[in-house]
Amino acid sequence: MNPLSFVTVFTVGELITMTTLALIFRGGVAPLLEEIAKARPALFWLFLGGFCWVLGDLFQQYAAKYIGIGRGIPLSNTNQLWGLAWGALVFGELSGRGSSTQALILVGSLIMILGAFAISTSVAPAAEQDSRRQAMTRERDRYGLNLNDLEAAQAGEDPLAKRVAARRWWDGLIVAGAVGVFIWLAIGTERPPIAMDMRWVVALIVPTLGILVAAGVLLWKRTRFS
Repeated sequence: MNPLSFVTVFTVGELITMTTLALIFRGGVAPLLEEIAKARPALFWLFLGGFCWVLGDLFQQYAAKYIGIGRGIPLSNTNQLWGLAWGALVFGELSGRGSSTQALILVGSLIMILGAFAISTSVAPAAEQDSRRQAMTRERDRYGLNLNDLEAAQAGEDPLAKRVAARRWWDGLIVAGAVGVFIWLAIGTERPPIAMDMRWVVALIVPTLGILVAAGVLLWKRTRFS
């Protein structure tokens, strides 16, 4: 399944579920709108956090599709290290903690990094690759699939990328509407009363955006986001 389609269905489903729960627990539309109006100055940051989450989930789905669940999911879960960096460096969540606590956090982080390195550099043995070929041949015969397409998909390529349908005119309207919502939310928003080290904010945002752009360009060249 196209990761864009999966994340769209997943995200819309979550919005519908949370809206339903909010209506039930707040006692209807009017009380819910009142609560939203009170939270208006902070809504932009909540939407921005959700937007970042959707981007991360989207790249996780691409990882699972092109390098497999066994590698993609564990590697994507190393985002906890990034969250730890934000918590410790930007928000100072480790300040006042004892040296033993900080040492445990550093050791745990190092173990995660070594685990991610081991997963990313691992290679399946010959016996496992033979089993994969047998399973692929079986599924090809069962469903009448193209063997070359299967081999390309297993190699991390996307044989369907060149056959993706053209974008529809309403795709632009959806993007414009989403951008409009963010602009509307940004008007009148307020900075949350949370102490932050702005130097580390910049130091972490710059590589984040760099990785996002580089990964996006690579995905577009290899898969056309299919």
